[in-house]
Parts: sequence; structure tokens; C-alpha cells
Amino acid sequence: MYQHIVLPGETLFSISEDYRTPYQAILAANQIPNPNMIYVGQPIVIPGIPDPALIPFFIDVSISNRTLYLYENEQLQKVYPIAVGRMLYDTPVGDFIIVNREPNPGGPFGTLWLSLSKKSYGIHGTNDPSSIGHAVSKGCIRMFNQDVEELGSIVPNGTRVRIRP
Repeated sequence: MYQHIVLPGETLFSISEDYRTPYQAILAANQIPNPNMIYVGQPIVIPGIPDPALIPFFIDVSISNRTLYLYENEQLQKVYPIAVGRMLYDTPVGDFIIVNREPNPGGPFGTLWLSLSKKSYGIHGTNDPSSIGHAVSKGCIRMFNQDVEELGSIVPNGTRVRIRP
């Protein structure tokens, strides 16, 4: 099971939204007597999410280089060009995991969406391949469709994703 560490400003409800996990399931898994009394630094079990420590893959994203690096067992396997968030829609910096995926999400999201553990953010394809390499998204990490399909076929849900400036 995956454990989320409560950050400043988070609530159980916001955590449930970030991980796309029902609020009641998080309550039950953690046996929290008062859901309004969680604290910064508290570990919260997220049911249904595998333990990232047991997954050999790791994704490292460099916003400034507009590059996604895929590691397996700490060895660099592949480097992909990406697009990142534009002004006023910064790509969030931090540590996340892939919580679910949706093939063929439609619209500007290309052929695959990999949801991150931050509501409304993901790694996805594009219907505008000329955007790759630029700061043009609303904060998501945008990839060529064939690249996100390849990545999605390799990494399971629970894979760690670090996004850095």
C-alpha cells in the first residue's frame, strides 16, 4: 500500500481527489476517528495504489530542459522531449505518482492520459505535435502520442514521478 505524507493545506477530501480514491475508502483504510484532525507529516494509506518502492521504474521531469527521463533500477532507459506549462499555468514541481490512466481521452490530450497524484495534472499525448519542446500546456506534461503510449506500456500505476524546475 502507498502512504501519502500530509502536506500543509491538505485535507482528507483534497487527498482523496488527488489520488482519485473515494474519501470513505481513505477513512476506512486509516481508521481516522476525526477526519478534520489530520496533521502535516501524518502518513495516510491510499488503498488501491501499489507501493512505489516495489516498482523498479522512476520518472524524472526537467521543466527547464523540457525533458522526461525514464529510469529502471536507477539506470537511465529513455529520454523523451516534452511540452510543459505556459505562463500562469506552471507545471507543478514536486514528487508525485501515477495513479491511473485513460486511453483515448480525446481533445488535446492525445491517445493516452496518465493521471498524477495532483488533481487535474497528468502526462499525456497531444493533438498538436508541433507543441512539443515548448511551454504551452495548462501545466500538464505533454508528449508525442507514440512516446506516451510507449511510456504507458512500460510503467505501472504507482510509478514515482519527480518534477523539478
